[in-house]
Amino acid sequence: MKQLTQLSAFLLAMVLAIPALAMGLDEAKDKLESVKQQGLVGETPTGYLDVVRATGDAREVVEAINQARRNEYTRIAEKHAIPVTQVETVAGKKAIEITPSGQFVLIEGQWVKK
Repeated sequence: MKQLTQLSAFLLAMVLAIPALAMGLDEAKDKLESVKQQGLVGETPTGYLDVVRATGDAREVVEAINQARRNEYTRIAEKHAIPVTQVETVAGKKAIEITPSGQFVLIEGQWVKK
């Protein structure tokens, strides 16, 4: 019984600690340019980032930035009474267009270095 109580306490502590481990948006913004330049993260036609190479903080940066983008796309879609997929598509096209040379974009399912 004591082991079960200890295990329960440990699991509860882990569950409560998970949000603290997640990367915040400000930290993700600070790291975004670096992970893009390193070729770890790239832009996709869906308006979101994706991981090119899962190294370092790439996944955490993608998750934090994509959540913020998702929220903004939803806000824009609701404001203009259009489907969020329409906002995502326009944002994805624009993001790919403005991606600097040397960074990755997803074209027809393949990562391409611009």
